[in-house]
Amino acid sequence: MKLDVITLDGGKGEAVELSDEIFGLEPRADILHRVVRWQRARAQAGTHKVKTRSETSYSSKKIYRQKGTGNARHGDRNAPIFRKGGIYKGPVPRSHAHDLPKKIRKLGLKYALSAKAAEGKIVVIDAAELPEAKTRALAGKLKDLGWKRALVIDGAEVQENFARAAANIEGIDVLPSMGANVMDILKRDTLVLTKAGVEALEARLK
Repeated sequence: MKLDVITLDGGKGEAVELSDEIFGLEPRADILHRVVRWQRARAQAGTHKVKTRSETSYSSKKIYRQKGTGNARHGDRNAPIFRKGGIYKGPVPRSHAHDLPKKIRKLGLKYALSAKAAEGKIVVIDAAELPEAKTRALAGKLKDLGWKRALVIDGAEVQENFARAAANIEGIDVLPSMGANVMDILKRDTLVLTKAGVEALEARLK
């Protein structure tokens, strides 16, 4: 698959060849779903917590005598049966992460890239570089190119000026090649790859 390379100023460069093993597959929704669920589970905080009967602030004194009252026998007011008592088997802090084979994660990334390629929403640029970290200048270039919700994937490192300028633009994300992931690729309308980003992704996924 060949794509024309453009510059941030709208100029044209030489075409680049994209590997069909990575950008030309038939996407599978089930694999993409598994990888996105794995990502979301890892990101979940898991800080939910309730108080058990040993942590509530009522007195531990027996509320009334055991026999002779005609009522059910009870100990203290911390029991789960009472209002504001402790919660029985409630949520506790834990990790929601689960395992997913590396082969599936790698395949999911290939399918995400192939899905964008099939939709014609991959753009290859010569380089993501700016002489100065000026948000206004970058925003003007992106507007001219028609990018409103875009993910920019660079090579091993992202140029600091470009990253700082893009950080203040809503709908624009910038990642190095090792940060490329299924969820970020799918949630943006346009996937922008630098030439260095294409080389790094192909080296990573082959």
